[in-house]
Amino acid sequence: MKIQRRRILSAAAAAGATALFSSGASAQGGPPLRIGSTLALTGPLSTTAMTHKLVGEIYVEQLNQRGGLLGRKVEWIVKDDQSKPELARTLYEQLITSDKVDLLMGPYATGAILSAMGVAQRYNKVLVHHTFGIPSLAKYDMQFPAWSLGAEPQTTVPNTLFDMLAASPKPPKTIAIVTSKFPSVHFMSLGGREVAKKRGLQEVLFLEWDFGNRDFGPIAARVKDAKPDLLWIGDIGLEGNMLLEAMKKIDYVPPLHFHLYPAPGPMTKSPDGANALAVTIFEEHPPFTNNPVAATFVKLFNERAAKAGLPDTSVEVQAAASYSAWQILEAGVRGANSFDDKAIAAYLRKNKVDTIQGKLRFDGPGNYGDDLMKIKQVQDGHWKVIYPPQFAAPGATLRLAK
Repeated sequence: MKIQRRRILSAAAAAGATALFSSGASAQGGPPLRIGSTLALTGPLSTTAMTHKLVGEIYVEQLNQRGGLLGRKVEWIVKDDQSKPELARTLYEQLITSDKVDLLMGPYATGAILSAMGVAQRYNKVLVHHTFGIPSLAKYDMQFPAWSLGAEPQTTVPNTLFDMLAASPKPPKTIAIVTSKFPSVHFMSLGGREVAKKRGLQEVLFLEWDFGNRDFGPIAARVKDAKPDLLWIGDIGLEGNMLLEAMKKIDYVPPLHFHLYPAPGPMTKSPDGANALAVTIFEEHPPFTNNPVAATFVKLFNERAAKAGLPDTSVEVQAAASYSAWQILEAGVRGANSFDDKAIAAYLRKNKVDTIQGKLRFDGPGNYGDDLMKIKQVQDGHWKVIYPPQFAAPGATLRLAK
């Protein structure tokens, strides 16, 4: 982690640093098409945001190898929002007014996306984004999500989890819910709390912490005392790892632990992450990799992630959502045969888009389509989908702590 942080800081160079990505492919249709965005290249969200940075670089390279977009070479301008939504707002203003980018791509995480969405709305720009977790806040009609949660994930996502557990050999009867106050995570955890009550699970503990907290010892002690059958952890980034480490120090391992948005690599690499559950839209195994576009992307990402020293070199939910967002933007431009934001938005609202996670539609509430989330588990050091069964990795079923 320390090595990766040094790389991130070096890449960013300074607060608000800008990077530009393109390929050597030639284009005949005018000046380069400039796509602008921010990412959390530094700060508490940087571990996951670096995955999105790598995906964007791969996609821009692939675009230019295919001749760019409508004959124009593509350049991607990325600024460091330092994991701060208020800075993301300022930087998106700069991208539009000073850098004069042609199109936008969303940042990482709900807070920054909401900030970017407000700027996009002010300038009537399309905003495709990949990790927005509170669909009811997406009021702008020219924003399009690749995070396939559906319009009411606070209900549908926990029901998917509880449906799977209800059919397990030992369904949980009690639940502890501990959660960060990070907006999307908190929203989803409160929804999970209500669904758990309706389904008859006894709540034995509910705790919250401020985003940025690093002292999980007291929370771990409270969880151990509560002895839940299921521990719901509303985490983002490395929070889940820190809580698991704190529980290990007091010789406690929960029978079942579900994480909302863990940092994918650190969770699989840690011995404490064994049997962790989480949500996903894509994992690096059949049937997902039966898609030839997905298979090519997986191979490229594996190679580039290893070279970049990322903690997880496999394609999972974050990388897949990011790649899907670029597919949505490309489909909108090609479908509209235009770089005009209003034309792109009109096309996307009326047409489904093929992505590596499946066909996405944008004609539901807030331009959301179906909830496509699945449940995955860390097994033998890898994330594997276990539910629904038709999407499960070959031979993978729910594992319980020994």
